[in-house]
Amino acid sequence: MFLGEEPLLFYAEIAVRTLIIYGYTLGMIRWIGGRSVTQLSMVDLILVIALGSAVGDATFYPDVPVLQAMLVITVIVCLNKLIDNLIERYDTAKRMIDGRTVAVVRDGRIDREGLILRDISALELKSLLRLKGVSNLGQVEFAFHESGGGLSVFPRDTPVPGLPIVPPQDVEPLASLSDAAPDTQACCVNCGSLRPAELVTPVTRCTDCGRTDGWTPAVTPLVIRPAA
Repeated sequence: MFLGEEPLLFYAEIAVRTLIIYGYTLGMIRWIGGRSVTQLSMVDLILVIALGSAVGDATFYPDVPVLQAMLVITVIVCLNKLIDNLIERYDTAKRMIDGRTVAVVRDGRIDREGLILRDISALELKSLLRLKGVSNLGQVEFAFHESGGGLSVFPRDTPVPGLPIVPPQDVEPLASLSDAAPDTQACCVNCGSLRPAELVTPVTRCTDCGRTDGWTPAVTPLVIRPAA
């Protein structure tokens, strides 16, 4: 069960195979460059999967010649390098392979079309914004979902009233507006779209996102300035 039917000398062969394949793969990865190592795009994810199979099979399957495995690794890495060059030189290739940057927040409001293009929900976006230190949509002028999956946030110089995105607002979204002061702005708890509080009820449909999750008074976020 532990040793199998192979002779003990085969374990030394496994060690040699692993050293050769690991060293060769490391050299090829270094040749690819920093982009594929620091940021996994769709192409790089395929590279990892393909290399994993080619490297793993060659390390302990005796019927897989080392030179054949090295050829497979070379072809995979060269193809990835070619695709990287196409992405860097041609915008059309980048859009077709990596996708494009999409605005998901505009002027303190979640962009519904951007969420559809990126296939993410408003709750997922709010979580990404919190990871960027955002507690209220009123702090954000624009946010972009990058082709690599990251989120770029451009804060406002002066925050405006907006939707709080910290609990319990995202857990208990429906809020009463009956005690709201005159001229209070209400915001949709799904997208942050602003409307006069007197014009909405908890079941009013948002004209921007089409949801009826409810409305809550817009809150001006606190601005914490560093001590002089």
